[in-house]
Amino acid sequence: MRRMTASQLAEHLEDANPLLLDVREPWEFEICHIVGSINLPMAQIPQNLHRFQDTPEIVVICHHGIRSQHVIQFMQQLNGSTLINLEGGVEAWAREVDPDMPVY
Repeated sequence: MRRMTASQLAEHLEDANPLLLDVREPWEFEICHIVGSINLPMAQIPQNLHRFQDTPEIVVICHHGIRSQHVIQFMQQLNGSTLINLEGGVEAWAREVDPDMPVY
């Protein structure tokens, strides 16, 4: 599992187009999210794993980086996908990259 800080991810997004997978609950996603991310709550990952089979790079995002780490451990069965955990989650993104982003 690769890890990126919010600043590293912001820089990475200038050159790459990974799938930004936000595994928080919908109510959390409504409060704040990184533009371009899709919301699929952690509990729905197992039945939707097939959707990501051909995705070369996935950044998994949550509030602080803990749930996303658990999801990545589960998703490691996706052969060929590069899985990246956003260290510190959207909280870190708001602090380091987007200070206008609401926090909770």
